[in-house]
Amino acid sequence: MWYFSNFWFNLLLNDLGDFSEDESLRYEILPIKTRYIKPNEPYDIIIENSKDIIKNGDFLVISETPIAISQGRLVDEGKFKPSITAFILADIWSKYIWGYILGPLLGVKKRTIKNLRNLPQEARSHKEVVLRCYGLKHALKPASEAGIDLSNAPGTYVSLLPKNPQKVAEDIAGELSQITNRNVVVMIIDTDATYELAGIKFTSIPQAVAGIRSNMGIFGYILGRFGKLLGPTPLAISVLQNVDRTMEIAKMADKYQRKNKSNIETVYDMKKAFNGEIGDITVEMLDSVEHTPAVIVRRK
Repeated sequence: MWYFSNFWFNLLLNDLGDFSEDESLRYEILPIKTRYIKPNEPYDIIIENSKDIIKNGDFLVISETPIAISQGRLVDEGKFKPSITAFILADIWSKYIWGYILGPLLGVKKRTIKNLRNLPQEARSHKEVVLRCYGLKHALKPASEAGIDLSNAPGTYVSLLPKNPQKVAEDIAGELSQITNRNVVVMIIDTDATYELAGIKFTSIPQAVAGIRSNMGIFGYILGRFGKLLGPTPLAISVLQNVDRTMEIAKMADKYQRKNKSNIETVYDMKKAFNGEIGDITVEMLDSVEHTPAVIVRRK
C-alpha cells in the first residue's frame, strides 16, 4: 500500500530487507508519478503515464491501493458501531495481550509495541470493519488486518483489497500492449508481508499469486514470526512467473518506494504530513501532493 502512504493499522511493519548490491545493480527502477486517483475514477492515468517509457520485458508494479480506490472499494469506518467483540479485540487483545505479552515474546519491534500500547479509540470501529468484511481470523491479527488501508482515503474511509486484481493486471497489460506494441508484465502488490517456513510461502492477507498460500489471517502472522520474511505480497501478475522471480521484482519495487521521500509508512506519518487529524483529511488535500502508484522494474 505505498501509493502515497502505506497503512492504517500497519503497526507491525517489518523490515523487508535489501537485495545485495550486485542484485540491485542488475535492474533500474523508474517511478510512475500521477495525481491522486479519486474514488470511482478510472486508473487510466497509470497507463497514460507509463506508455511512453515502458519497454519490452519491463515489469510494471502497481500498488493495490489506487486500484481499490478506483474501484470504489471504500468503507466509512465512522459509520460502524463497535460490537463487544470489536472492543475486546482492540482494547484487550491488540492493546494489552499483544502490546505487553505476545509482542515482546515474539520479538515484535519496539516501535510497533509502543504503537499497540497506544491504540486510539478508532481501533474499535476498525476491528468491527475487519470482522464484518473479512472475519475473525483476520480481526485477530493485532494490526494491518486483511490488507485494509486508510492512508490514501479521505476522512474516516478505508480501502479494502481490490476486486479481482488478476483481471485488472491482465487488462492493464493488454491495453499497454495494444497502445505500445510492447509486451510487459503487470504486477499488483500489497506491502503486507509474505513469509516462508518449511519450504511453504504464505501470507496472512486474503489474496496472493499462485505459489503463495493466502488468507491465513492471524495464523499466517504467528507462523511468520518463526519463518523467513520474503518481502511484500504480489496479489496478481498478468503473466505467471516463477514465484521466486515474482517475489524478487516485488521486493525491488517496494524497496524503491520505501526510500521515496514522499512515501509515508504509517497513519501517524500521514497526520504529520497534513498537520491535522486523519478524519479531517479531504480528497483535495490528498490531491495536493505527488503520488507514485507504480514503478517500472527494468533489467539492465
